[in-house]
Amino acid sequence: MPFTATVLTMFPEAFPGPLGVSLIGTAWREKGLWSLDTVDIRGFSTDTRGFLDDTPAGGGPGAVLKADVVARAVDSLPGPKRPLLYMSARGRPLTQARVKEWAKADGIVVLCGRFEGVDQRVLDARGFEEVSVGDAVLAGGEAAAMVVIEACVRLIPGVLGAADSLSSESFEDGLLEHPQYTRPRTFEGLEIPEVLLSGDHKKVAQWREAQREKTTRERRPDLWEAHLANSQAKSAKLEEK
Repeated sequence: MPFTATVLTMFPEAFPGPLGVSLIGTAWREKGLWSLDTVDIRGFSTDTRGFLDDTPAGGGPGAVLKADVVARAVDSLPGPKRPLLYMSARGRPLTQARVKEWAKADGIVVLCGRFEGVDQRVLDARGFEEVSVGDAVLAGGEAAAMVVIEACVRLIPGVLGAADSLSSESFEDGLLEHPQYTRPRTFEGLEIPEVLLSGDHKKVAQWREAQREKTTRERRPDLWEAHLANSQAKSAKLEEK
């Protein structure tokens, strides 16, 4: 059974978007390595006007998606149990480690909020994990859902073709990826680093590792500190042996 991504949304017409193009789209439409389903949560409203939301308890601006409507949408899903994700600015940050875990499952169910969010009771009752794709607020969860789905799908064997292309990417071992170059050799007076043209694979590997460390240290000191801590822990274990 292929990996199945199901999106609960008020705007199913937003999909597949970028999920339908390039290698990700080919793996879905032509190879059948994964599948995408959308569920319009508007269809689960029992209100004669089709309302999905109501005013926030305790007052305040905006509206909140109702727990009973979302619950009916979730409960309508067939098939094996899958991780339930709710895209939320207040969620835990998306990480490659979590993506790897989700990619091993039969698929994921992603709930896209709107307005002021979703009634917390349905998130708690159904066991949703709140996930944030960055420290910014979006109008809805659809764009964030596409980020999570693509991150998972690209890890499915056969989607990207070359499995070894994943091993040196950012976050795979705690470091960011090294910079990349290709022809022409000179661009607006800027040269490809000479070491990359040397043919010395050992020196190339050393240069790339040094660049990964430099980039991580400068751009993501949080990751760099974690990398140092992990390296020290590994060294300590080796010494104990």
